[in-house]
Amino acid sequence: MRNIALVVLASATLSACVSSSPPTYWPPQQQRPAATTPPPQTQVRPAPSTGGFRAPQVMNLPGLEGVIGKNATALANLFGPPRLSVREGDAYKLQFTGEACVLDVYLYPLAPGAEPSATYVAARRASDALDVDRAACVRALRR
Repeated sequence: MRNIALVVLASATLSACVSSSPPTYWPPQQQRPAATTPPPQTQVRPAPSTGGFRAPQVMNLPGLEGVIGKNATALANLFGPPRLSVREGDAYKLQFTGEACVLDVYLYPLAPGAEPSATYVAARRASDALDVDRAACVRALRR
């Protein structure tokens, strides 16, 4: 009888050592951050326009005098037909190519309702797209 009392006492003591904490998992589970509400979206209103037209800045570099200010027809007469012609709104991008370079000419109207004319020129090598001298590219592509 004494042995039974000793077993009961030992099991009661051991059961008191067992913790009631939740089980742990390996690898440890990461707790997800609490859900938050996204910040309110703000809408940016466009600046008040003066009739909706904004005059472009016109590039003024030496060697580009024969290109800047020309319309699409004059540029095609100067370089031949463009490889690419992209229209976006009232603006154009014309691309002329040759062995020496690729010339991108951007045409914008200088006044409301006016015909777009060349206002900006970019030039690069066709092989690796590195910038090249704009005036040299114009000279190389002229007919």
